[in-house]
Amino acid sequence: MPTYKLTYFDLRGLGETARWLFKIAKVDFEDNRLSFKFGTPGDFSTLITPEFDAMKEAGELEASMKKAPMLEVDGKRIGQSKAIERFLAREFGFMGADSVEAAQIDQLCETVIDFKNAYQKVKGIQDAMEKEAAMKKWFEEDLPAHVALAEKSVPPGPGPFLVGSKVSLADLVWYAFLAAPKGFFDNAEGAKASMDKCPRIKASTEAVAQIPELQEWLKTRPDTFM
Repeated sequence: MPTYKLTYFDLRGLGETARWLFKIAKVDFEDNRLSFKFGTPGDFSTLITPEFDAMKEAGELEASMKKAPMLEVDGKRIGQSKAIERFLAREFGFMGADSVEAAQIDQLCETVIDFKNAYQKVKGIQDAMEKEAAMKKWFEEDLPAHVALAEKSVPPGPGPFLVGSKVSLADLVWYAFLAAPKGFFDNAEGAKASMDKCPRIKASTEAVAQIPELQEWLKTRPDTFM
C-alpha cells in the first residue's frame, strides 16, 4: 500500500474532497495541515502562513506551482486539487466501472465548476442593492435552472448514485456543492431547495449523506471557518 501525505491549509476549501475520498476508501493518509492567521481579520491579503512560506522557500512546493493542496504518493508529488481528486478516485475505485463511466463522472464534476464560476460572478457584484437582487434571483431562479439542466445530463442508471451502481467522485462533488454541512454556499437552504425537482441529484446527495465513514468524518473533523 502506498503512503499518502496531503498538504493543505487548516481549512476545508480545496482539500476537503480529497480527505473525503481517503475516509470513504478507509485508506490512511497524513493530513498535513498548514497553520495560518489574519494580520487584519478577514483580509486575505494579510494572511500569515509560516509553514507554507517555509515550504515555498525550501522548494518543496515546486510540483504544485508553489500552491496548496499538494499530494505526495510514496514521495512523488502531485499538484492541482482536481487532479488530486481524480487520481485518488481512480486509485480507490470511485471513478466508474469503465472509461465511459469515468468520462461521465468527469463531466458531472466539470458541470459543478461551471456553476461555481457563474455564482462567483454574482458574488463579485460591487453595488450592494444590485448584488442583493442578483443573489435572490440566483437562488430562486438561476441555480434551480442550472441543476435541472444538469439533472437531464445524468446517465440512466439504477440509482441512487449518479453514475453506475456505487458512489463516485461525482456524487461527492455534488454533495459538497449542494448539501454538505458547511458546504459551498452560505445559503444552505437555498442550495438544497435547488434540487427539489431533480430526483437523481437529490437521491445521490441523500445517499452520500448516509455513508458511515463520511458521517464519522463530518462529526470529528477539525472545525474550521471555511
